[in-house]
Amino acid sequence: MHVVRLLAPNDFAEWRGKARQLLAAGLSPGQVEWRMLGDAGGLLDDVDAMALPQADRPIGSVPRQFLDLAQQAICHADPARFAVLYDLLWALQSNNRLLEDAILSANSLLTKWASAVRRDSHKMKAFVRFKAIGDDSGLERYAAWFEPEHYTLEMTAPFFARRFDGMVWAIVTPYRSVYWDGDSLAFGPGGQRADVPQDDAVEDDWKTYFSSIFNPARLKVSMMKSEMPMKYWRNLPEAELIAPLIRGARQMADDMIERAASQPPSRHLRQQAREPETQDSLGDIATLADARAAIQGCQRCPLYEQATQAVFGEGPEQAAVMFVGEQPGDQEDLKGKPFVGPAGQVFDAAVAKVGIDRSSVYVTNAVKHFKFVPRGKRRIHQRPDGGEVQACKFWLNLEIGLVRPRIIVALGATAAQSLLGKAIKISALRGAPVSMADGTILFVTNHPSYLLRIPDAEGRARESAKFEADLMLVRQALDALSMRG
Repeated sequence: MHVVRLLAPNDFAEWRGKARQLLAAGLSPGQVEWRMLGDAGGLLDDVDAMALPQADRPIGSVPRQFLDLAQQAICHADPARFAVLYDLLWALQSNNRLLEDAILSANSLLTKWASAVRRDSHKMKAFVRFKAIGDDSGLERYAAWFEPEHYTLEMTAPFFARRFDGMVWAIVTPYRSVYWDGDSLAFGPGGQRADVPQDDAVEDDWKTYFSSIFNPARLKVSMMKSEMPMKYWRNLPEAELIAPLIRGARQMADDMIERAASQPPSRHLRQQAREPETQDSLGDIATLADARAAIQGCQRCPLYEQATQAVFGEGPEQAAVMFVGEQPGDQEDLKGKPFVGPAGQVFDAAVAKVGIDRSSVYVTNAVKHFKFVPRGKRRIHQRPDGGEVQACKFWLNLEIGLVRPRIIVALGATAAQSLLGKAIKISALRGAPVSMADGTILFVTNHPSYLLRIPDAEGRARESAKFEADLMLVRQALDALSMRG
């Protein structure tokens, strides 16, 4: 008996190299025993004294379909997979048509293994939950713990590299781990669940989002458990919400029906949004507090239908300067506050750098509801269109009228369009003040999220310097106003 010991549980290249040597030596499947390095020895190990010939070139031939099937099947956790693959490889040397039965038969062991591996990889894509790792470097890093049923980390990791290419992350499994630095994947030894943070700052936000997308009218518990098997629940932060959501589903559905009965069709709401605001509706709102409360019932455009809440502006009621962004992002939508996400952090750092007191300025957005498209577990930002900007102009005008800032800074093209009433290029107006009809001074610059989207460090540094230069002009204008009193 010849014993073959493998280093990795799922390395097809390693298995193929050993299989070529066995074929070159003429060893049949019955003469070979496959084990992993570290497995206990067998009673017949002493019989293995045969040195195998080198085989760095193809030995024999097999259909391409065998290679494709074997690369998936070898990731299965069944210890017999190496021997079964070699048995088929040996048989194919004399009869290539055997593969048709192996692939086409619904009961084929290899077909079942490959299917189970693909399913396991799919579940990893669906149920990995990254958690933020805090440190003093200022770099955002994330880690996730996952327990695959098979050896599927290597085949699934490229998906996460494409999906989260702008993040620095690691996925730890019991048998192996993978690290992505934004440029390449690096694999290492496995770990334990304790190697990954148990919770993080955004976990509550994720639970809030999960609750908000739960649709009690479509609840089918058996199907949900089929798509989201309970064996994964122990590592899913939202799993603790499932039981209470199911218990309350009937009441939630009744509430939805009642609300739906009182709402006009969305087409009517869009038409209503295009109609000019009446004097009566303006007269009902006299303070920022009134506006902040009233906007939660806003249905002036369809964006309210998917957003968690309207995000009103924030800052001193008589602030001298008002910064206007585009719309709330994912974190702003969940927290109900403007400029608290990654772009807000860039904004905070920039205004602090040029000497503007962040607590003395009013920050808001041209559009008050988050516009997005769902993609997996993420909500991808979508730029509001002209109709949505126009519909929300009512609230921005209200804020300007109540705060009465002497300087307004448009952050990005959407904000500038809302304030000027027409589409403009940032480059055409940035770097100099624009006098508005009511005497307000307007500055135009990029939105801080633009800086986050620049991939190379040199370009990001160059645009950051321009952004800070624009803010310095705002600071100088503020100083000039202060001197005039």
